Amino acid sequence: MYLIRDVMHCKPGQVRPMVDKFKELGKLMKKMGYVESMRISTDLSAERYWTVVSETEVDNLEKYGEMARQTMTDPKFQKIMKDYHNLIDDGRREIFKIEA
Repeated sequence: MYLIRDVMHCKPGQVRPMVDKFKELGKLMKKMGYVESMRISTDLSAERYWTVVSETEVDNLEKYGEMARQTMTDPKFQKIMKDYHNLIDDGRREIFKIEA
């Protein structure tokens, strides 16, 4: 099992719109059977202010990679994530192997 974390450092005042995008993305991914759930967190105290983190667990990284490729070309996903670059300064993806 793997934990995929997308960490976004938002521009001031843009946390809520980014959270809303992740919520919609999570609903669509669950509906399409890509994930069972997506957890979304915002910082109270973090490396940087205005941080939004989405977390999903996946069984297989190859399946995750295929799902990522499919979603990038899907118009429903594109509509949800349209212009998200305007909301963030930068971001990164972290992948962890769950050991216990």
